[in-house]
Amino acid sequence: MTGAEPAVEASGLVKRFGRRRPAALDGCSFQVGAGSVCALVGPNGAGKSTLLDLAAGVSSPTEGSIRLLGGHTPGEVRERVSYLAQDKQLYPQLTVAETLRMAAGLNPGRWDARYAADVVEQGGVDPGTRVRRLSGGQRTRVALALALGKRPDLLLLDEPMAALDPLARKQFTGLLMAHVAEHGATVLLSSHDLGELTDTCDDLLLLGQGRVRLAGATDALLDAHLLATGRGTVEDLSAHTVVDSRAAGRGTTALLRPAGPLPDGWSTAQPSLEELVVHYLGAPDAPPLDLSAD
Repeated sequence: MTGAEPAVEASGLVKRFGRRRPAALDGCSFQVGAGSVCALVGPNGAGKSTLLDLAAGVSSPTEGSIRLLGGHTPGEVRERVSYLAQDKQLYPQLTVAETLRMAAGLNPGRWDARYAADVVEQGGVDPGTRVRRLSGGQRTRVALALALGKRPDLLLLDEPMAALDPLARKQFTGLLMAHVAEHGATVLLSSHDLGELTDTCDDLLLLGQGRVRLAGATDALLDAHLLATGRGTVEDLSAHTVVDSRAAGRGTTALLRPAGPLPDGWSTAQPSLEELVVHYLGAPDAPPLDLSAD
């Protein structure tokens, strides 16, 4: 994750909800470089929404710190950050047009009314329709207009495409990437769909059981790993950091971080992003890898 000043920097981040429950986040440290699009992935309960809430200033950490846009607390840069939460809270009694006008009043000096209206209209949403009558995809479109109309420097998006059909997802991605290109904004985007992230995201932040498992530029993370397949056993690979291994026919397939040449009889290939994530999720005790500060 490149950039002289990280857009998001967490240090020893811990969040607990009650003394008897496991920590939702447990000592998370990472960086997200300015101008990058970072995929935040992990299974349900990994801490993704909790992390986004902390970055947005919705809640406060139990321990540790999270700093945004050059070392500021979330509260100090609230006007420069947009948060599209998973529940996409909107006022059901308001029309779409009234919703946009309310957002303009809440964001004086930063609100781009024409752009927000364009985002809504491009989705075929009638500005006179009340929010309660909108479909899930239309509500997402309005919520995105609120997030982008603020012209934020940092976008925090929690499962933003869950309610969208394939065409709407493509349009959503286009709007998002256009904003990044035009304004140099940073995006931290959570999703369960790795396929929609492969061509969009520069960086990856993988959480598991409240801890950082992988962090860094996707290309660097992929380059640091190999998928090895051979007739031998995982013991043959003891000189390397084996993340996960599985039986494959009469042999073994292993995801590893190589420390040098592999023994004879093993073929190698670079993993896909999905293969990398799936192997790490299937091996919760594998050593983590953080390249985010590189």
